[in-house]
Amino acid sequence: MPKSKSTVIDVQGTSITIVAQHEQDYISLTDIAKYRNPQEPSAIINNWMRSRSTIEFLGLWERLSNPNFKPLEFERFRNEAGSNYFVLSPQRWIAATQAIGIIAKSGRYGGTYAHQEIAFEFASWISSEFKLYLIKEFQRLKDDESRRLSLAWNLNRTLSKLNYRIHTDAIKAHIQVSDIRKR
Repeated sequence: MPKSKSTVIDVQGTSITIVAQHEQDYISLTDIAKYRNPQEPSAIINNWMRSRSTIEFLGLWERLSNPNFKPLEFERFRNEAGSNYFVLSPQRWIAATQAIGIIAKSGRYGGTYAHQEIAFEFASWISSEFKLYLIKEFQRLKDDESRRLSLAWNLNRTLSKLNYRIHTDAIKAHIQVSDIRKR
């Protein structure tokens, strides 16, 4: 996962990391899963990905959002989903289908991140109550960011307006109308 800006929100005592990547917000599924099982969050994610309804949701999301999605691989996963022998990890899903809705990174600072729409679906599977709190906190974060951007835009607009006035006043003060007529 390339270097990206991250933010942490608190949802019912659980810290949830949000990263901005390709101008989209990706929410940590690993952090959400820690709400249910702090010791093995990856097992929670893998169990969620075993479900047929999850595979169908992910496949639909990818078809709508990803022109490089591989539908034949998706069909294979969909046919196997729900059976006792079916196991699916985020890494396997990404590698086989060229999915962009889920990002997985192994290692010390790794984790599984998903586009906000997918993350909200996962949170719903964890707990409806948790999902609602997550949406509320995420919306609060977005509102704060919007207010900050709006404030910066208004400040830039005001500075531009003042600079324009300073420049035009300076031109009026230093250029005589007679100088312009001589040229």
